[in-house]
Amino acid sequence: MASVLNISAYLFTRLDDTAALKPALRERAIAAGLKGTILLAEEGINLFLAGDAEAVRGFVADLRRDPRFAGLATRESWSEEQPFGRMLVKVKREIIRMDHPAIRPEAGRAPAVDPMTLRRWLDEGADDDGREVVLLDTRNAFEVDYGAFAGAIDWRIERFTQFPGAAAAAAADLQGKTVVSYCTGGIRCEKAAIHLRELGVDAYQLDGGILGYFEHVGGAHWNGECFVFDERGALTPGLAPREETSA
Repeated sequence: MASVLNISAYLFTRLDDTAALKPALRERAIAAGLKGTILLAEEGINLFLAGDAEAVRGFVADLRRDPRFAGLATRESWSEEQPFGRMLVKVKREIIRMDHPAIRPEAGRAPAVDPMTLRRWLDEGADDDGREVVLLDTRNAFEVDYGAFAGAIDWRIERFTQFPGAAAAAAADLQGKTVVSYCTGGIRCEKAAIHLRELGVDAYQLDGGILGYFEHVGGAHWNGECFVFDERGALTPGLAPREETSA
């Protein structure tokens, strides 16, 4: 039975004390027996943790006591074994590198589409205003190859820093459409939607990303699995490691 709780979470929130947070969070995570990665930057926090369920949820609850992290939302999945080898806390220039400093999500989010609404739009073939819905995959090409929404646009980018250039080249073709950007957990597609709106595209982000969609909707309109950056490799729409399905 799967007994290791895995969580992913991020929040764009201004942090001016990343150097002090780094050792403090690492000490608390290790004391709780957790493994994974926490990324800190001036723009916010991005984390992937796994361990005993009570310990993981306790760590998150403690983190939320800091007003800056009160809005942190987690995505949960389970595994039979610990998918991380150690506990790392790193300070970065960006929690997801885009090399586009004008993107400051903490100053205001792009509109988000919840998973149930997106499924309804895809079922009906249009949004609530009757406009064409275009799904835009913001992940790297190798991730897309594991699985994607049916009919989604894939620019075959090799790293997220290539996204602004690809978006500029395609912006004219996206005019007049409802564009929903998506990614694994929400962080890349949040930045992507903001940038697309700067280019005049009517863009939304999929709230909670692919993992949030799997949690609330399952695999409707999805083909394949979802790549994750840990030893599980990929998750099925049931949020189970793919190796469990082949046993």
